[in-house]
Amino acid sequence: MARKLGPKHKLCRRLGACIWDKPNCPSINRPYAPGQHGQNQRRKLSVYGQQLLDKQKIRTHYGLMERQMRRTFEKAQRMGGVTGSNLLMLLESRLDCVVYRLGFARTIAAARQLVNHGHIVVDDKKVDIPSFRVIPGMQVSIREKSRKIPMVAEGAEDLPRQLPEYLERAPKSFEGRMTAVPNLETIPFQANTAGVIGFYSR
Repeated sequence: MARKLGPKHKLCRRLGACIWDKPNCPSINRPYAPGQHGQNQRRKLSVYGQQLLDKQKIRTHYGLMERQMRRTFEKAQRMGGVTGSNLLMLLESRLDCVVYRLGFARTIAAARQLVNHGHIVVDDKKVDIPSFRVIPGMQVSIREKSRKIPMVAEGAEDLPRQLPEYLERAPKSFEGRMTAVPNLETIPFQANTAGVIGFYSR
């Protein structure tokens, strides 16, 4: 299944909630599907429907294709412990997500593009794999030659509005570091992982 393209706020309205934590998202005041019939499509979801919705919210927020989402879930299961916590930890530890959380890109999709194009360095080594897993102690930075990219330069000026506790970065800095493992209490994106577990356990 391909990644969803097009206006992101329409996706939020279709899913019934803002999934990118944007204060100006139309879904805050209009939490129903877009279109002239969207407001009349409210109906109680089945258990499967709710599980699918919960899974889609997480998959859309992190910009994953279905195959990537399922593989990440299976890896979370194999880790032992609480699968839902493991799932979000793995997703938040992806390099594209870390670049976004550090404020170097406006969206996770834009952060993924920075990674793909070779603009990101992890511990002094160029990494161009968005799914690369960042672990505590690793330093993530923008390549010297890439620091004049307007989006990157603007993002480096100030700290992001919600810099997670497990990341640290100084203002006007092009470097950041993961200092702890992401967990349910510190991850900015709140999601119902029970629905995802139910969906993939059918």
